[in-house]
Amino acid sequence: MKKVLVTGGAGYIGSHTVRLLVSQGIQVVVLDNLVYGHPKAIVDESVMLVNGDLGDAQVVNQLFSEHSFSAVIHFAAYTYVGESVENPLKYYENNMARPLALLQAMQRHGCRQFIFSSTCATYGEPQVIPITEQESQTPINAYGESKLMLEKVLDDCYRAWGLKSVCLRYFNACGASEDGLIGESHDPETHLIPLILETALGKRDAIKVFGTDYDTPDGSCVRDYIHVDDLASAHYQALTYLQEEKPPLKCNLGTGQGYSVKEVIEAARAITGKEITVIEEGRRAGDPAELIAAPSLAKQELGWVAEKSDLHHILKTAWQWELNRRY
Repeated sequence: MKKVLVTGGAGYIGSHTVRLLVSQGIQVVVLDNLVYGHPKAIVDESVMLVNGDLGDAQVVNQLFSEHSFSAVIHFAAYTYVGESVENPLKYYENNMARPLALLQAMQRHGCRQFIFSSTCATYGEPQVIPITEQESQTPINAYGESKLMLEKVLDDCYRAWGLKSVCLRYFNACGASEDGLIGESHDPETHLIPLILETALGKRDAIKVFGTDYDTPDGSCVRDYIHVDDLASAHYQALTYLQEEKPPLKCNLGTGQGYSVKEVIEAARAITGKEITVIEEGRRAGDPAELIAAPSLAKQELGWVAEKSDLHHILKTAWQWELNRRY
């Protein structure tokens, strides 16, 4: 394997994936505009970090001219669902339009392996739980729609010029590296587990629970939480899959098990030893009662299973990160 280009590699999931690739002896170049990424998240000195935009054709073409990339792993998306509803054009431009310059450079330079950081938001409000890849894709926001659009672009590129891709549809990413060097750092922060832990640290007065009357065991929403290191390993195994010249693949990344919001809060109290104040509010529009993955296809095709995604380990690593944040 030659070098791999990782777009958005200074972000949360990207930085964990970069570390794993380097540990496996793979040369990595990261392209990140650092709007949401963090230079300190690139902890391996062997990694070249290029501060640039993947939509800048000049920057991208220069990278492909200077390096012989065997594959591209594409993160570099905007991911705030609420913002995507309020400002859809921002999401269509960044998540769908800008990657076209990247794909054009790949075509021009003969790079035909692409791993896409997609999302379960492409399914919208699923009719069947757990969610399989056969579930209809009817996104309910511009975030999910923009990701689905790029999946379709990849399908067309395969038919037109042989681009092989793996689209990885994540469920709820969480946790941090076991050594505490890298972790989740968003501004603003919208994810449940960091918000709970910030409340435990006194950075927030309370954690809000939106909806307590769902048809779930305790009335709160149930989600499938997956440790970021498990996500990283899926990208590495997707890279191996593409090296074997297999056909394009789309698969879910999850555990097949869900935890409710209230269960996560109780587990966080046990891990932190802190009292965490809760404010119960009404449901938010567009929040399904349950989102749980059926991950069997990823196991079958990639040989991948989530090994670090039990709730205790997720919270333990996330808590250590929050106590000793580096960025």
